[in-house]
Amino acid sequence: MNENKTNPLLCDPVNGMCEMPADETSNEKTVIKTENKPVKIIYYTDPICSSCWGIEPQLRKLKLEYGDYFEIDYRMGGLLPDWSYNSGGISKPSDVAHHWDEASLHYEMPIDGDVWLEDPLDSSYPSCIAMKAAQMQDKQKAIHFMRILREKLYLEKKNIAKWENIAEAAKLADLDTEKLKKDFEIDAVKLFRNDLNMAKNLNVRGFPTFYFSDGNNNQLTVYGSKPYASYENALLVLVPDAKKKKFENKNTLSLFEVYPTLAPKEYAVIQDISVKDAEIILEELLRKGKLDKKTIKNGSLYSIK
Repeated sequence: MNENKTNPLLCDPVNGMCEMPADETSNEKTVIKTENKPVKIIYYTDPICSSCWGIEPQLRKLKLEYGDYFEIDYRMGGLLPDWSYNSGGISKPSDVAHHWDEASLHYEMPIDGDVWLEDPLDSSYPSCIAMKAAQMQDKQKAIHFMRILREKLYLEKKNIAKWENIAEAAKLADLDTEKLKKDFEIDAVKLFRNDLNMAKNLNVRGFPTFYFSDGNNNQLTVYGSKPYASYENALLVLVPDAKKKKFENKNTLSLFEVYPTLAPKEYAVIQDISVKDAEIILEELLRKGKLDKKTIKNGSLYSIK
């Protein structure tokens, strides 16, 4: 019997992390250089990481309030190489379904775990490599692309290891799908390997992991899904005089001009209101015909019409 209890798909809601099995790590200190802003954040994630989906509200809020002070370098972690794992009670795709439904309730973000029963993924590597290919075209579009991939996975139960689903997401993100396919097959694979190697150097042990650096060897790490204050405080340690930018609400739809799709939890965290109050506002906008709504068994996602 395998005594290793670490399974990458058994994300722990208590520490808010999808942990990888123990691997070789490096004692080498990785220097994180800043570029255009005072702080560089290296964010290790994976398109199929449920804990990473769980921190979308905090991450979106951080970008709105302190985006002038940091830039994010999205790195792919390769959460599920294949199904050779047999630990932590998960040995086959169907074992993940119930766990994802529980994660959805914990994070209050919409996730339908039935994808693991209906069209299970055999690996997260294709979506990670696709993300690196998207970054080769446009880093901002790549972020939007990963959001679309996640919505397809968590709400539409689409297997995002399949090329047709990756290509559909690429079109919606306004990426060149032919170039994406070409880069996906060679150059993006190399970039993904670089991310995996860097993860070893940084001793990444799970996702999400954030490395905050001011470029002067001052680094802070935030592991896992944490309350918003944890990410805000890490930034303020490195930039004590950072001024919070309050999001200007011209109207109740303003936030959708920045983020075209929002779950009630995201709307609530960004606006500093309860999820219940967010749902009331969003439902009123829906009733007035201003928004569309996608509902699954574990929640909803609203989008601008």
